[in-house]
Amino acid sequence: MKLDGIAIIGMSGRFPGAGNVQEFWQNLVNGVDSISRFQADELEYSVASESDQPAGQKYVRARGLLDKVDQFDADFFDLNPNEAELMDPQHRLFLECAWEALENAGHNPGEYPGLIGVFAGCSLNSYLLFNLCRDRAFAAGLAGNYQVGRYSILLGNGNDFLATRVSYKLNLKGPSMAIQTACSTSLVTVCQACTSLLTYQCDMALAGGAAISFPQKRDYLFQEGSLVSSDGTCRAFDAAADGTVFGNGVAVVLLKRLAEAVADGDNILAVIQGSAVNNDGLAKVSYAAPRRT
Repeated sequence: MKLDGIAIIGMSGRFPGAGNVQEFWQNLVNGVDSISRFQADELEYSVASESDQPAGQKYVRARGLLDKVDQFDADFFDLNPNEAELMDPQHRLFLECAWEALENAGHNPGEYPGLIGVFAGCSLNSYLLFNLCRDRAFAAGLAGNYQVGRYSILLGNGNDFLATRVSYKLNLKGPSMAIQTACSTSLVTVCQACTSLLTYQCDMALAGGAAISFPQKRDYLFQEGSLVSSDGTCRAFDAAADGTVFGNGVAVVLLKRLAEAVADGDNILAVIQGSAVNNDGLAKVSYAAPRRT
């Protein structure tokens, strides 16, 4: 029997209210609302306090928060603690989840004979903007000064270096590339990983994304007809739905050609039978709007 498709053989993730995939699944099963709501005195930053905001607007104090974003085992990944402190938490947690996805699948990258690829993307680095670039002189220095200390900051915070750092630290020798397609980034990483596997550029592939925005505890402005919820609740597939809610998270899957996963006795979690990438072109109301036909 011919076994076509791509097998998902490992997973890892961090989600609001869930430190791993198993806890996330239980939250889904139990209908847990993982959006955090906070009082005005708990805000780390408030949009409402900006001087150019019009009076009478509605500001919603709700967001999907990620726990332990300030915790990282630098020694485990043979990273200098100072270097780790300057690194974007999106990079740190994605590295952890990449390792965990391999561990979840029972594959030691140091012993695996084939090529392992990495396809990854992350959000705008607000950690760099809010925590490191506190003045113009520092930001200008990052842009124009390539001294060793500041160069390491660039490597630890540039989206371009997310995938290749994982390949370097885990000694992976397959294709390694950062993918940035905004909201579709993680799905596109999976699609590109499948293509790489089907064209035999690698034998396993890690794919996923990270989105952690700082400061985490902040409000957002609600405007009628915009994409955000009026009360901080996301009601998917519901007649009462009026928008989404911002949140943070990291997720990684480990992929392998199905026939080889079966032959190797891997624990197959799911099978991808097909995938493709396209674009809407001009056939929509505006650049940021979805296509309706």
